Amino acid sequence: MTTASVSSLPSYDDCEVVVPAPDAGPGNWSGAASVVLHDDVFWLAYRVRRPLADGRGVSVVVARSDDGIRFQQVAEVDRDAFGSESFERPVLVPLPGGGWRLYLSCATPGSKHWWVDSLTADTPEGLPTGRQRRVLPGDDRMAVKDPVVTHDAEGWRMWLCCHPLTVPGDEDRMTTRLLVGEDGLTWHDLGEVLRGRPGEWDERGARVTAVLDAGSLEVLYDGRADAASNWYETTGLARWEGDRLVADPAVRPIASPHSDGAFRYATAVRLRDGRTRFYLEAARPDGAHDLVTCVR
Repeated sequence: MTTASVSSLPSYDDCEVVVPAPDAGPGNWSGAASVVLHDDVFWLAYRVRRPLADGRGVSVVVARSDDGIRFQQVAEVDRDAFGSESFERPVLVPLPGGGWRLYLSCATPGSKHWWVDSLTADTPEGLPTGRQRRVLPGDDRMAVKDPVVTHDAEGWRMWLCCHPLTVPGDEDRMTTRLLVGEDGLTWHDLGEVLRGRPGEWDERGARVTAVLDAGSLEVLYDGRADAASNWYETTGLARWEGDRLVADPAVRPIASPHSDGAFRYATAVRLRDGRTRFYLEAARPDGAHDLVTCVR
């Protein structure tokens, strides 16, 4: 594994917009994306969000690109098909035996509860009418959402964002748990691997968003200091030490210089030349969030 240096991490400075916000102003967000490079094609899944009055996370879009910058939409999934009040981060995964799976973060109407659902189809274009299966239901104690999913010869891994539901007012807090499985549908929970640090910029929550190396030893994660910063997370780096991930204290939170500062939901794609193309949801001056990309 090559340990990431600060200079190899994403920065807003030289990012370019991949998908602009659906409209101007706060609450209009394109992002919470996942990207995979498969057979030399970049495949993207991202969430479209509008302000609360217009319905929050209204759909998930799947798109393709030959260069990783200019994407063409091939499919869209509407939240109504799942009885969901809102969508958050999706994950698009090519399956080892062929076909594709889209994981969806779904909000239970009228509550703080979230669950993870899935669609499986032969092609990305076929995902909206694919085979639907609930993957992780959550329960009355914990909401689950925003997974990061990988698979290799050793099996499947999921880094899962978890929100406690037992204390009113604390539902925005977030930790990350690691799950493993054999087929990407049935999972075994290995326990919590990342949480915020008292007195630090990530005190209120820590959510793994991108795995930077094949050994899963180094990750990017979202964090925030307080409840008021919910939805405006910034990005940090953590490394595996013993049985959990530990934040790198040398990496200060990476933020957008604009409006609410959000620079979150990082995803990373290793390119053939050894560099990494990052995608993040970034705040712009008017308070909207664009999906942006940069290469390191």
